[in-house]
Amino acid sequence: MKNSTALINSFFSTNTETDVRVATKDQVEGIGALCFLGCLLLAISSKIQVPFWPVPMTMQTFVVFIIGMSYGFSLASYTLIFYLLLGGIGAPVFAKGGGLLYLLGPTAGYLYGMVLAAAVIGYFADKGYAKSYFKSLLAILLGTILIFALGVGYLGYVIGYDKALAGGFYPFIYSETFKIALAVAVIPTIWKYTNK
Repeated sequence: MKNSTALINSFFSTNTETDVRVATKDQVEGIGALCFLGCLLLAISSKIQVPFWPVPMTMQTFVVFIIGMSYGFSLASYTLIFYLLLGGIGAPVFAKGGGLLYLLGPTAGYLYGMVLAAAVIGYFADKGYAKSYFKSLLAILLGTILIFALGVGYLGYVIGYDKALAGGFYPFIYSETFKIALAVAVIPTIWKYTNK
């Protein structure tokens, strides 16, 4: 991964002769730990509701933004896929529990949208977008669009698009704007302090 600039890549050594990443046993264990940490943060963030207007918000999409921007494409993708697998086999990692029905139910589109968003945001993080406030904003906005496009699209297919927009998009505009701003403020700032 030449010129890969995801924040997580500072933990890996590079074979300078071939520029191939060589992972040691400790690094593989570290990757597993980061994947587990990401899943844990996603699970916790799905359960905690923060008072906000017009509806309470969870910080789950914020965690998706942070995972994408700090893990890069591969690890962010694996983390979100593993999160869905955990939930699918019954681990209580989703807002109201776990089980295969969550991956097929009316809100499943949001879950799949989070996987796609983390991957796309991670891709842009690998291209260096996490170092710039403006570029971070672009990547996170694209991720947010993907989450809501899949989420509202699938929910609309199940309950009708007017109801899906009224219940699954409009009430979350302000809270998503807040989470986007918070993520954009956090990630490039971390880069500035860790790369001095």
